[in-house]
Amino acid sequence: MSAATAGDASLLILRAGLGVVFVAHGYNHIFGGGKIAGTGRWFESLGMRPGILHAWFASLAELGSGVLLMLGLATPFACAGVVGTMVVAAVTNHLRNGFFIFRPGEGYEYVLSLALAAIGLAGVGAGGWSVDNALNLFQPPGWLGLGVTLVAGIGGAAGLLVVFWRPLPQST
Repeated sequence: MSAATAGDASLLILRAGLGVVFVAHGYNHIFGGGKIAGTGRWFESLGMRPGILHAWFASLAELGSGVLLMLGLATPFACAGVVGTMVVAAVTNHLRNGFFIFRPGEGYEYVLSLALAAIGLAGVGAGGWSVDNALNLFQPPGWLGLGVTLVAGIGGAAGLLVVFWRPLPQST
């Protein structure tokens, strides 16, 4: 196996793994537990108003980003969806709980790891075994893909939080 083939295989594994995680989360938010209505109530409790709108928005972003990652299609935009979703999750729920995921309320290590994986993937590209490569999209990988992901992901999350995040005051 050549180094390029090993790199392509590694990127496929990374994309597929990250994609499956996001499809599973989006699916679970819509169909699992309390279904989309329960997800909406949870989002509302985090200060994302109206909760049902953001439940749908986040769930569809997770599903769409996950599928695009698995295909290696429009990878910087898929990565932006991951980054944006994880930044909003970190700010609204995880940062206040510390670093470790096993802490009460769940810390931010998990969402940080997913966001960093997406940022790294955006810069190196989807690899040779991807629809992006077959269609010559975002080729060669590099600063453009990384920039799209950072601007759309972090900028989109920041805009969403400024406009819609209205947390209730914490009781002491």
